[in-house]
Amino acid sequence: MKLSAKTRYGVRAVFDIAFQTQNCPGVAVPAKEIAEREKVPLRYLEQIFQDLRRAGLVESKRGPRGGYFLKRPADKTTLADLVVALEGVSAGLFASDARSDDAELGKPASAEVTCALWEELDGVVQQWFQQVTMDDLVKRGNALGLGRDDTLNMYFI
Repeated sequence: MKLSAKTRYGVRAVFDIAFQTQNCPGVAVPAKEIAEREKVPLRYLEQIFQDLRRAGLVESKRGPRGGYFLKRPADKTTLADLVVALEGVSAGLFASDARSDDAELGKPASAEVTCALWEELDGVVQQWFQQVTMDDLVKRGNALGLGRDDTLNMYFI
């Protein structure tokens, strides 16, 4: 299984928001800054954010202090949420491929064994995606000593 670039960029972008705002949730992070930090083209990132907004994972704020923020707390946003929003699949990451291969080739007897194997693997992968939250990634970022943009946490008068 290989996740699309869209999903990989989307996970990095949502992680960036969660990481940058971990001490002040709800603060908007400008898309331009996310694009620069994550090395993602801004226009492509904006398209990704449209899908994430439709899925109810992020929200946007317009204006001089505008940008994107998580709609739910980081500990309630899972990798599974992001994969579903950006890949458009919620199940069958492996099993669906096995079934389509079998249909094309004619189903041999061994397909029952291997199809069951792929379905089992699919269940394990889905469970793992559902267990990993953005908060888990923020903790990993902190453990690695990643730096934050402290200007987001400043109050302006």
